[in-house]
Amino acid sequence: MFSKVLIANRGEIALRVARACRELGIGIVAVYSTEDRDSAVVSYADQAIQIGPAPAKRSYLNIPAIVEAALRTGAEAIHPGYGFLSEDPDFAEVCQDQGIVFVGPPPEVIAQFGDKSAARRLMAKAGLPVIPGSLTPTGSLEEARVVAEDVGYPVVIKAAAGGGGRGMRVVHQGAAFPRAYQQATAEAQALFGDGRVYVEHYLTQARHIEIQVLADGFGTTIHLGERDCSVQRRHQKLIEESPAPQLPPGLAARMGQAALRGAHAAGYLGAGTFEFLLSSSGDFFFLEANCRIQVEHPVTEMVTGVDLVQEQFRIAAGEPMTLRQDDVVLRGSAIECRINVENPDRDFAPTPGVLEEFIPSGGPFVRVDTHAFPGYRIPASYDSLLAKLIVWAPTREHALDRMDRALAEFRVRGPGVHTTTNFLREMIRNPVFRSGDHTTTIVEQLLTNGRIKPEKSTLDSVPSAA
Repeated sequence: MFSKVLIANRGEIALRVARACRELGIGIVAVYSTEDRDSAVVSYADQAIQIGPAPAKRSYLNIPAIVEAALRTGAEAIHPGYGFLSEDPDFAEVCQDQGIVFVGPPPEVIAQFGDKSAARRLMAKAGLPVIPGSLTPTGSLEEARVVAEDVGYPVVIKAAAGGGGRGMRVVHQGAAFPRAYQQATAEAQALFGDGRVYVEHYLTQARHIEIQVLADGFGTTIHLGERDCSVQRRHQKLIEESPAPQLPPGLAARMGQAALRGAHAAGYLGAGTFEFLLSSSGDFFFLEANCRIQVEHPVTEMVTGVDLVQEQFRIAAGEPMTLRQDDVVLRGSAIECRINVENPDRDFAPTPGVLEEFIPSGGPFVRVDTHAFPGYRIPASYDSLLAKLIVWAPTREHALDRMDRALAEFRVRGPGVHTTTNFLREMIRNPVFRSGDHTTTIVEQLLTNGRIKPEKSTLDSVPSAA
């Protein structure tokens, strides 16, 4: 096992990884921008290195500064967390060249999944079902238009180098296609420095199901069940749960086997997630693979009892996994809500500020992954995720009730600071969501129906959790 690891990230995931290091007896090096000098992980780590000013391009995306920090502190490995450089094959390759272990798949694996069009071709060759559409990037507007007409509207135009719900345009009719195509290529170029796009048929009543996999260097590849991530806004996940509700018998197992075929075909190593769309007819299609730890990994940990981050470290250190497929048993139901500092009444605009009060939920089988604390100044430069609230219970119904209670207890107060807790309570109480028959359109339906109550209604209705 490593003696020292540098964590190339910030926020809750940096603290989550640091805690895994502490339990494994690994020394912790944190990196931080000038805006994060007072962050929780900086205080928690054994060493902390400032790597640049607030803008991510000059700090958390600054490969030379991060690698120099690792070399200077003697860190043997770098854990990238999620986001930032976690799926950058160039970063993984630089680490490799400098004799630093990158805690993730090899650079070539990250590269082939980073090109979404290439990943579709690879998975189709491996026998995974893919959504009808182009298997290579379209070379022109006319070529893309032919594909769209062939697969039938609605279609979605996606950036070949995209991911995470960015660089996408949904088109419902042919007349709107040319403008959407131009917007998609321009956005792809601006976001990823790569204007290539491809076209797929758009599934309007779909569920988003993903499979967690682990693969070590000794030929063992396993999956740890499924997660339902269908509650999304603008393709960004808000609520995740495991196991997925209301799946037909045997479907989760078939999706798990498909993910394993995909992992074997790619030569996968480490922790990863294979994402699928499930149509209303019960057919599932490969969407993409994420070569990193997921934001929603705690729900899998809660139902399996497996520490995924510690397994990442064991695999990266060249050790065999502690598990085999028969060891993986899903027990009960786990649900995660992402609590963001955003104002739902103002189109979810971020609301950074100073936390005068921060009292996370507690009680049996409640987990809170957060980097926040009273007095913490929420920066405006980064993602608005404040905390992840995860609950477990023997049944989904019990887990939903527990989540409702936990959300009601979560107290955040500061000048101008708003959170999405009340919106999440509305979703948890929504009868369609509780039935398990929801699709990826449920958030838009809830917003359209105007069911969001003023945020103060939740805080005024519950006693202090102190």
